[in-house]
Amino acid sequence: MDFLDNINEVSLTETLPDVASKVKDHTSTILDWVGMSDIEMPVFVEGPHRRDLQVNAKIQAFVNLVDADAKGIHMSRLYLGLDEIFADRRLNGKSINKVLHSFTESHGKLSDSAHVSFSFDYLVKRKALVTDYSGWKSYAVTVSATLVDDMVNLALSVKIPYSSTCPCSAALARQLIQQQFKKDFGDQQTPNFDSVVAWLGSEKGIVATPHSQRSFAQIRINLGNWQQELPILTLIDRVESVIKTAVQTAVKREDEQEFALINGQNLMFCEDAARRIKTALDKVPEYLDFWLRINHLESLHPHDAVAIAVKGIKEGYEAAPEKQDI
Repeated sequence: MDFLDNINEVSLTETLPDVASKVKDHTSTILDWVGMSDIEMPVFVEGPHRRDLQVNAKIQAFVNLVDADAKGIHMSRLYLGLDEIFADRRLNGKSINKVLHSFTESHGKLSDSAHVSFSFDYLVKRKALVTDYSGWKSYAVTVSATLVDDMVNLALSVKIPYSSTCPCSAALARQLIQQQFKKDFGDQQTPNFDSVVAWLGSEKGIVATPHSQRSFAQIRINLGNWQQELPILTLIDRVESVIKTAVQTAVKREDEQEFALINGQNLMFCEDAARRIKTALDKVPEYLDFWLRINHLESLHPHDAVAIAVKGIKEGYEAAPEKQDI
């Protein structure tokens, strides 16, 4: 046997090195979570009108490490489990339940808990307010689930943009318009109707306008051991139906005018928006718990106006003032 043949024979008989299985040289202790983040993978979710919608998800996958003497977990098994299960399955309660159990089963006695989250942009085509135009609107969504004591707990989070017009600013603007009206028509006992109408349609008549801003509602709901399709669009529609002033996509002047009317009829501070949404969420028994943060990106100030609320159940979500992403 020559030298090259000897090398080939050795390479066939020897296994690849496995550092994790070698003699332990670390401090024995358990770890809460070990895994991978920012895994990129396409997944299918239920889309508008029950069509499958493919999204590009960023995934986090973790298991705990309860074997204090183990060097580490088998990270490749997390990735391969995701790839196998979501290659031909939709993202829903059942498939998430299945992948969590696959994480712990693939690790044997190393792990008994698992966590997974999927973050993606959820595109919905929305009709204009008046015209027949429509356009796509994106909502940031995160679906997360944890397996502990053989029970799965699933949470759904969405970030919903809308418009808000300040009630205080609106009152101040109305006062200025009144003052201008008195200045322009104060010497007339009975102002001419047509002159008043023309004045109201002029820049001089609308001498001041209230400030509005793009705003965001961040919502997280606890769905418990959810086994069905993810109620993403249902949650978005519920919030937008009570907030009234959802931002628009394709618009013509008729739509923009209608948007101005809706904003004028729904003046709101961040507290008002938070109360509207909290009241709506409280009415849904499937939402075992919820957390919401309202962010009004002030056009008057360089800072935001914020309101936070939770359902308020024992050992539920905390209304921490620290800024959180969904």
